[in-house]
Amino acid sequence: MSETQQGNESAFIRSLRQFRDKYFPNSRPGSSKRTAKEDVGAEPGVLESLPADVQFHIMAFLSPRDLCRLGGTCRYWRSVVRDPLLWRYFFARDMTLWSSIDHTSMPRLESLETPLREDPGQDLMTEYLRSSPACRRQWRPPRQTHGAVASFLQSLSLTAEPRFLMFGPGLEQLEISLMYVMMRSPHVLPVAGLPRRQIDGVGSGVSFMFRGQHKFNVLVLYSNNSIERERARLEQQNVQSRLFVQEEDGQTDVPAYSIAPFVQDVCRAVDGFIYVANAETGWDGKLEVERAQIRAMLDPLWGPVTRPVLVLSCVSRDGPGAGRTSRTPCVVMAQRLNLRRLLNPWMVQDTVSESLSGIMDGIGWLLGACGLRL
Repeated sequence: MSETQQGNESAFIRSLRQFRDKYFPNSRPGSSKRTAKEDVGAEPGVLESLPADVQFHIMAFLSPRDLCRLGGTCRYWRSVVRDPLLWRYFFARDMTLWSSIDHTSMPRLESLETPLREDPGQDLMTEYLRSSPACRRQWRPPRQTHGAVASFLQSLSLTAEPRFLMFGPGLEQLEISLMYVMMRSPHVLPVAGLPRRQIDGVGSGVSFMFRGQHKFNVLVLYSNNSIERERARLEQQNVQSRLFVQEEDGQTDVPAYSIAPFVQDVCRAVDGFIYVANAETGWDGKLEVERAQIRAMLDPLWGPVTRPVLVLSCVSRDGPGAGRTSRTPCVVMAQRLNLRRLLNPWMVQDTVSESLSGIMDGIGWLLGACGLRL
């Protein structure tokens, strides 16, 4: 258990103990039996009479849905399950285990660090239910009418075969190539068509079939040729990219990039983007460079900001034998890449190159965000 999680647990148990003493003033050891005039609190039941740490231990095993049901049983539990300290504990415990996050569910991480006394009105229960992958579909509010209309119009503008531009350091730095496995896994994503020519020597296109129903095309752009990419991967260094041109303004330390002319043509022709991020913590990437290059690729000059962005937070392997590949949590990845500042809709999905775990969820979101009914 992390220090933050342990501290949140201790804070909630203290709060729960104080609340029990206030709500059931005569339930404490040594308290005299209440008279009719002293009967200001409800009589505690069996569950309410348990010690505070036992009550917390029980709640820690309940799902969010069960907790909400518990909160509907009486005033005592309604107050307990809405305690922001409880949900701050759940955030610290669960957030790094979530496999996906998107622009509608990204939690406000700054609120989790703000002392509750400075923002007593924050509703961390609602924030958790909105953010957790297990809850977000059930608790997400229905789409407004204008959102449904926009999705319908977007679907009308789609080509018969939606096209997505795939780029990012995870395509080149990982020991197991994501694209190599994708093209050799017909049980997951059958290949529906192969390219006839390469894109300026650093990329090509391939068509896949999603669940036997929807055909889509992926235009893959690498930073350089295969020899330079393999050398950089073995030396764990960043290769000089042919996709981007660094701009020098001399006024700021933050790098700025524009995209090469042939990349501009590709950007204008696609319906969305797939950014493959390296989620293995052993790599020391340059976050400012990654952020600047994402902004350059998504510049409104090359197309509407309604086009979705799928971030595949990728590692080579998962589970036992993964070696040094401890994973960067998807919420942390979204924060590092400053995705909340994007105008485009986005999603971060944990993915494993070796098994393609998570990729179907990500592609499904991407196709749905383009207006397709899955």
